[in-house]
Amino acid sequence: MSYIKRTIAYFVVSAALLAAMAVSSCKGRGTGVHQAAGSVDSLEFARGLKISYFNNFTQVTLRDPWDTLKTRKNYILASRKLLESRPSLKDSLNKIGILIPTPVRKAVIYTSVHAAMAEQLGLLDLVAGVCEPEYITSSEILRRIDNQEIADLGNSASPNVEKIINLNTDIIIASPFENSGYGAAEKLGIPIVEAADYMENHPLGRTEWVKFYGLIFSCRDKADSLFEATKRNYEALKASCADVKERPTVVLERKWGQTWAVPAAGSYVGCLHRDAGANYVYSDITSASSAHKTFEEVFERGCDADFWLMKYGTKSEMTYDDLKREYQPYSGFRAFKSHKIYGCNTLVTTYYDDITLHPDQILADLIYIYHPEKLPEHQLKYYFPLKD
Repeated sequence: MSYIKRTIAYFVVSAALLAAMAVSSCKGRGTGVHQAAGSVDSLEFARGLKISYFNNFTQVTLRDPWDTLKTRKNYILASRKLLESRPSLKDSLNKIGILIPTPVRKAVIYTSVHAAMAEQLGLLDLVAGVCEPEYITSSEILRRIDNQEIADLGNSASPNVEKIINLNTDIIIASPFENSGYGAAEKLGIPIVEAADYMENHPLGRTEWVKFYGLIFSCRDKADSLFEATKRNYEALKASCADVKERPTVVLERKWGQTWAVPAAGSYVGCLHRDAGANYVYSDITSASSAHKTFEEVFERGCDADFWLMKYGTKSEMTYDDLKREYQPYSGFRAFKSHKIYGCNTLVTTYYDDITLHPDQILADLIYIYHPEKLPEHQLKYYFPLKD
């Protein structure tokens, strides 16, 4: 046999062996999990997760938002009835990833954002406990906490673990942060669903995570419907600003302590303002993570910005005098002098309730602020002019 023929034969045999190994691996390495070739959910905007469907389960893979070449979590969603009828299947699936029997019957939710999402999906009866109710604006959730229908678990950084144990919850939904874990809760053996939707770089990417939550709670049709409605409205609003000839400049947020956390232009926040027809003064920060600047750096970049928008959380509305008392140099901004500052009080408005499922409504506020002629009938819902 010639050298060329031997080489070709070698590669043919190698390919066949690799294919056989792949089939064996796909069957769970002898675990009894027989996976047909999985179909993949075509996600339009979300970059942080991948949804694949197999014969006996759905696999949801979460990309590490701080190292996008790595997988952060691998969740395996399988029918509770199927697992009960085939006990050996549970052990097999546990070897593939973090197993979550569905539908979930009871959940603990750390963030007000995801508690609001559960309410909008009609799932409040499944919410057993929440953290930091002081940040929750939903009257219904607060009523249930007062009536002890939903447990107050305290601070999300160190929740009451004993209460969580007593709740006998199926899952914990929590937002991950870089280089930090979940303390004692990680030792409870309860699956922790890492809701990293806030790291998406497009507002509709955050919204699209509702498909994952819909799978967990077995309400995917409703989740899909919510996503599609939000997408249609968001894209229509964005299109209305496509022809704007003058894009006002804007500076965002304010300093906290010695630094000013500047939202990145590559984040969903930067995207919202860009889609609303504004030029963000830090458009060169293309990542999804905030950058920390000194006051002097932000002032140099944004002192002449047309608008200044910020979020705050106080019991009373912030005024120009409050802002000046907080830090006198704020008064040097052009937007301060021209009274073009808009504030969103997150303790009063439903900004964080709506940011995941209804970024279109927040976009409408921004368009009205920057280009009021585009939405002449709009009533502001989140951002309001600071008072004198």
